[in-house]
Amino acid sequence: MDLDIATLLMVDGITTGAVYVLLAIGMVLIFTVTRVIFVPFGDIAVYAALTLSALEAKRAPGTAGLVAVVAVVATLMEVSSLLRHGKARAVPRALLFYLVLPLAVSGIVWAASGTDWPMPVRVVLAIAAVLPLAPLLDRIVFRPVADASVLLLMIISVALHFALAGIGLLCFGAEGVRTQPLTEAALNFGDVLVSGQTALIVVAAASFSLLLFLFFNHTLTGKALHATAVNRLGARLVAIRPERAGTIAYLIGSLLAAISGVLIAPVNTIFYDSGFLLGLFAFVGAIIGGLTNYPGTALGALLVGLLGSYASFFSSSFKEVIVFAVLVPVLLWRSIATTHSEEEIEE
Repeated sequence: MDLDIATLLMVDGITTGAVYVLLAIGMVLIFTVTRVIFVPFGDIAVYAALTLSALEAKRAPGTAGLVAVVAVVATLMEVSSLLRHGKARAVPRALLFYLVLPLAVSGIVWAASGTDWPMPVRVVLAIAAVLPLAPLLDRIVFRPVADASVLLLMIISVALHFALAGIGLLCFGAEGVRTQPLTEAALNFGDVLVSGQTALIVVAAASFSLLLFLFFNHTLTGKALHATAVNRLGARLVAIRPERAGTIAYLIGSLLAAISGVLIAPVNTIFYDSGFLLGLFAFVGAIIGGLTNYPGTALGALLVGLLGSYASFFSSSFKEVIVFAVLVPVLLWRSIATTHSEEEIEE
C-alpha cells in the first residue's frame, strides 16, 4: 500500500463512516428515549434507496402500499386503545397522525411515480415515503410491550428486521440497484480526486449532526426528549409523555435513516437485505459511544467506516469479521470500567 492508495481508502472510509454516523445517532436517540435497540434501522435506509430507484424508473414503489397497510393497522390499534381507556376526545388526533397523514403521503408518492420529476423532487418523495414507517411500526410492535426488558425488546427488534427484509423482497425484488448521483461535481485535493457525492455525504452528516445538537439544546421538544432519556419517571412527573417522546424519536430516526439511504444509494449497490449489515455497522459505532454519548457515537461510526475500508483492502472476505472484532475489546473495557447497581441488573 502506498500513500495514494491509503488516501483513497481514507476518503472511502470517511464517506461510509459519515453514513454510519447518521444511522448510529438515530439508533442511540431511539434507544435512550425508548430502550429499544432498533435493529431495522438499516432496513428503513434500504427502503428509501429502493424507493428512490423505483421513482427513477417511473415505477410505483412498494413502500407506498406498505405504509398504507401499516397505517391502517396502527390506526385500529390506537383507536381501540383510546376507546378502552375512555379517551374518545383523542381519537381525531390519532386518526390525523396515524391514518390521514401517512395515507396522504403514500397517495402523493403513488401519483407521482409515473412522472419524470427532477432529482431533488424524487429525493424528497423517497424520504417522505419512508418517513412514517418507523413511528407506525413503533405503535404496532413496540408500544404494546414498552415496559418489557431491553433483551426482549431487542429480540422483537431482530424479528422485525427479518420481517421487513422479507417484505422488501416482495415489494422491490431481489435485484440490486444503484441510483443516479445527486451531483456530478468533483473536487481536487492535491493528487486526490473527491467526487461531489462523497463531499455531499460528509457535509450532510456534519450538518444533520449539528442540527440535532441545536435541536436538543435549544428547543423545548429536544429538551423533553433529553429529559425522557435521562429519567422516564421524572419526565412523567413534569407532564412529559414518554409515548409521545418515543414517537418523535422514531420520526427523527426514520428521517435520518431515509437520508442515509438516499445518500449511500449512488455509491453502493443496494439489495433488499442490505439493511442488516448497515444496521450492524452503525450498531458497532453506537456501542463504541456507549449507546448514550452522541459525540462518541459519531467518532465510533467514523472509526467503523475507516476500519472497514482498510480491512476490505487487506482482506475483503474478512471485512465484517475484523469490524465486529472491535466489539470484543470495547465491551470488555466498558464492562470493567462501568459500575452496575443491583437495580440495573434486575432490570
